[in-house]
Amino acid sequence: MHLEFRHLRTIRAIHQAGGVGRAADILNITQSALSHQLKGLEDQCGVELFVRRTKPLRLSAAGHRMLKLAEDVLPRIDALEEEFRAMIAGKTGRLHIAIECHACFDWLFPVLERFRHAWPDVDVDIRPNLAFNALSALEREDVDLVVSSDPEDIAGITFTPLFDYEPRFIAAAGHPLAAKPFVEAEDFRDEVLITYPMDRTRLDIFTGLLNPARVEPRAVRPVELTAVILLLVASGRGVSVLPDWVLREVKYNADYITRPVTEQGITKRLYAATRSEDTVKPFMAHFLRLARTEPVKLQRA
Repeated sequence: MHLEFRHLRTIRAIHQAGGVGRAADILNITQSALSHQLKGLEDQCGVELFVRRTKPLRLSAAGHRMLKLAEDVLPRIDALEEEFRAMIAGKTGRLHIAIECHACFDWLFPVLERFRHAWPDVDVDIRPNLAFNALSALEREDVDLVVSSDPEDIAGITFTPLFDYEPRFIAAAGHPLAAKPFVEAEDFRDEVLITYPMDRTRLDIFTGLLNPARVEPRAVRPVELTAVILLLVASGRGVSVLPDWVLREVKYNADYITRPVTEQGITKRLYAATRSEDTVKPFMAHFLRLARTEPVKLQRA
């Protein structure tokens, strides 16, 4: 038996209309075409679905079984069609995010809060367990957007620039390096460097300064939370390098000093990686606009 959705719609329409003629009007087909379709369905099932001797037409026992299936399946199909129409119109969709930049949580949550109000029907989630294989997850469609500072040439993936930022050195106000106008690679050799728990290939201080200079800090202490990093730094337990948007909270705090990393400073750029066909979706384009403007607001705060 090969059932199609049109068969289920036929059974439902004839039952609701009480006859083939009115059901044909509901389904927008001719009465003869509907009668032919019903006969073909009954031949395929091997049973009568309606009792022909009654007016209005009455479902047989087999017909009731078919109607039960139609009433179970068709509303779900109709709901799915409505979801697809909303997706085509750009009103709904999925935005699952993986983040290669650990400190990005500090600006991402305000972005998501504003996005949620504008696009309440978009399914938003953060997938922290995919951070170390984020771009592969994007290609597999396990996530829909990756926040990264390391663009790659990948077919079908678009890296949209979000904003530039400056990794800055931070230490306790009484630290010996407070007397310097900027820090260099050698300044880290005798320090405990407090970092986020990420691979060194994803940490700006290593990729932009220490690795090229072949300098290894006295110790590296990974810490999950920005607030704890700042607490340890203020207590003199180590030094750190954090994005400038994170340091807005300590800009005027007498417990800390911040300095550029090298005399020229280091400038990095953050990107949003998306599948190319998704980049132009209305909700995705809006998210990218919000992501570009939020760090500017934070810098002015």
